[in-house]
Amino acid sequence: MTQKFQNDIKNLVEEFNFNGQKKYKLIVLFGLLGDFDSFEYAINLKSFIDNNQDKNLDIFAIAIGNQKGKEKFCKFTGFQEENLIVVSNNQIHDKLKVSRGLNIGLGGWINMLLMLSGINSLKTIKEVIRGYTGDKKAKQIYSEIDKIEVLKFLKFSGISFKQVFGDGYLRPFELATFRLNNMNEIIQNWSDYILNEEYLPQRGASFLLNNENQVIYKFFSSDVLGYSSNMRNPLGFLSDLIKE
Repeated sequence: MTQKFQNDIKNLVEEFNFNGQKKYKLIVLFGLLGDFDSFEYAINLKSFIDNNQDKNLDIFAIAIGNQKGKEKFCKFTGFQEENLIVVSNNQIHDKLKVSRGLNIGLGGWINMLLMLSGINSLKTIKEVIRGYTGDKKAKQIYSEIDKIEVLKFLKFSGISFKQVFGDGYLRPFELATFRLNNMNEIIQNWSDYILNEEYLPQRGASFLLNNENQVIYKFFSSDVLGYSSNMRNPLGFLSDLIKE
């Protein structure tokens, strides 16, 4: 890890006042607010915070978007508004060498659709399929008491997954249902979440810092639905690295 990269991260902390009060800080670069990964990652981070109140960790994020989109994003995902900064372009991503995703010169929509089909985003198809087939080595998403609404017309409770597939693991269609809900929210509020379609392919990154703002873990995404090195346990790196 170069000294320039360390300095760039420290400058980022100072520029956006990402100081926090705890021993560690996680800085996440989302792409667009309306990116599938942004929604899923933010919801998982909210769940991690709720389940690990004793963890010595502050979480901050930067996303491409505007204030109205930020408010809706935080309301839907539960991510803390005060810890999310919205910017109007991908200059920060470029400075930190975060992948722009595919660009064949035909616009953001075409680039994103191609990435969703696996072009220049090799892990995406596998991750989409996992959403429908389930995964014995991943945790379930919905509890028995969760109320689930799909596209406003299909409503059921989390116990339906248990009745059909059992529990204690990621059941078939469970992750796909979760992602469909996120997609529905994005489509319904497209103009608020998608500031500029040019940035649809823009990927994200994660940086875990110690109390001296030194980077002790980093991950750069290159795939759609690939915001972690281990999508079976996307936030496993936090549990492994954060120690009281």
